[in-house]
Amino acid sequence: MKNKTVVRSMDILNLFIEHAELTFQEIIELSHIPKTSVYRMLISLEEMGFLEKGDDSKYRLGLLFLTYGNLVSTRLDLRQIAYPIMQSLHKELKEAINLIIRQGEEAMYIEKIDHYQKVRLYTAIGRKSPLYAGACSRVLLSFLQEDEIESYVENIQLESFAIGTITEKGKLLESIKNARENGYTISHSELENHTSAIAAPIFNCKGEVVAGISIAGIEVNYQDENVARFAEKAIYAANEISRKLGYQITSAD
Repeated sequence: MKNKTVVRSMDILNLFIEHAELTFQEIIELSHIPKTSVYRMLISLEEMGFLEKGDDSKYRLGLLFLTYGNLVSTRLDLRQIAYPIMQSLHKELKEAINLIIRQGEEAMYIEKIDHYQKVRLYTAIGRKSPLYAGACSRVLLSFLQEDEIESYVENIQLESFAIGTITEKGKLLESIKNARENGYTISHSELENHTSAIAAPIFNCKGEVVAGISIAGIEVNYQDENVARFAEKAIYAANEISRKLGYQITSAD
């Protein structure tokens, strides 16, 4: 049996999902809770830090919610959230699926599913690559803030890893621009000859790029209509993971 006071307190707190601030009278009208009960609960919620009352006599969510929000955000396990989505994508496409995060000026692979992929690729859990090389790495670079991108490109020394590695800063900037316009990155023989990848960015609740998911395999499979097909699948999977991390997907995403 639900505790009536707790339920009513939650009803009051839930009003602030759609309202940034409310007066005492507005809370009564919106909650349909008796005046005396609202008064008692507001005092308790304010004392505990769930609500705060401003000099204008309006109530707002207290700073305690920032603490709870940060705890939830940091405790979400990216790999746990992403894995079933990666599994589904791998089962459908039969291509290797990778999950990567940024570590400084490098990207690190933290999960990989390649049960149906018969060709061994460069990617492996724990392996690192520079942010400019390969679709999965470059998707992290491409969706950083513009000043971070400019600083990175200005200071990085581009080295070749395979026949398709981008070694000119002009081409790197062009690739980043295309990624931001299209919503995904693509690479051919950048980290390993005759392999390709298509990757999409994963965002957290603050709209920051925190990871990337890629579809990878032999280069011959990443031509013509397969590019659009794989790109669509990668973006959809990335959006699903982003949504579970608290990112608000808009129609433009």
